[in-house]
Amino acid sequence: MQLAELQKYLEELPIEEVLSGLKFARNRWSAKDSGTLRVGRKSIIDKETSSVTAEQARWRLRNWKMMIASYRRRGYSYPTISRIKKRLAGKIPG
Repeated sequence: MQLAELQKYLEELPIEEVLSGLKFARNRWSAKDSGTLRVGRKSIIDKETSSVTAEQARWRLRNWKMMIASYRRRGYSYPTISRIKKRLAGKIPG
């Protein structure tokens, strides 16, 4: 069954596309196998903000430069950090 599906892809798609997909799959497999595969952005944001109280959110926003440095050390991108900040700001009432 899987061999027939693979044959179908090889017949229908340009070989460059097939090789590109296989390269992506191999790199993802290697990252997953070595434990370096990063979780998705949404789960990062949820992890960083889900259990934060309003008081903790206020402290983080007041000390935002320090928080940026911490997030960058963990490998978060600036768009992800910006989304974390927006979610933290939403936790503060008023």
